[in-house]
Amino acid sequence: MVAFELLCAGVIVFLFGMLVCFAGYRFFLFLLPIWGFFFGLWLGAESMQALFGVGAFATVTSWVVGFVVGVIFAVLSYLFYLVAVAIIAGSLGYAIAVGILLAIGLNMGFLVWLIGIVAAIALAVVTLMFNIQKWVIIIATALLGAGVVFGGFYALYNPFAQFMDNPVRAFLGSSPLLMILTIALAIFGFIVQYQNTRNFTLDSYNNWG
Repeated sequence: MVAFELLCAGVIVFLFGMLVCFAGYRFFLFLLPIWGFFFGLWLGAESMQALFGVGAFATVTSWVVGFVVGVIFAVLSYLFYLVAVAIIAGSLGYAIAVGILLAIGLNMGFLVWLIGIVAAIALAVVTLMFNIQKWVIIIATALLGAGVVFGGFYALYNPFAQFMDNPVRAFLGSSPLLMILTIALAIFGFIVQYQNTRNFTLDSYNNWG
């Protein structure tokens, strides 16, 4: 029964990751509350890890904080287009900055977290200032969608406690082949999205009121 449940979870994660990777821009309006929630969940949990030294998802408090931040991000993403774009740009900046710092050997702590936050804010501001939302959304969904596909696969077949304590480091420390496949899938996803959205542009919205 456990193996069947893991298989079902793996299939769901795989399908969602592929949808984000290959059609993230076209389905952005549908995905944005989900994206906002999970990025908020991750950011809230990692903030607890950076500020208080607890595992990212190792305590009830980190889960609660992550859940609250996730709900706030999801609601704001649904209500305001520019906030949704800022969140997805910020998630890309944060993921790249933190990923690079952990890959070169730094531990997840206040400095890494702070640099990630600064990178998130900077990319969000640049995205909105230069009106490059489409390209940032395509890049972010292709890259992070690929990360979901292979990160979910890694989480299912490796020590769960280690992954939940520091998911980014656990994934980055996995097989080099897994990282190569993730990058290759992200590049392929970007190409597919670029080809399929040449004449398609999302309309901005404001669902407040």
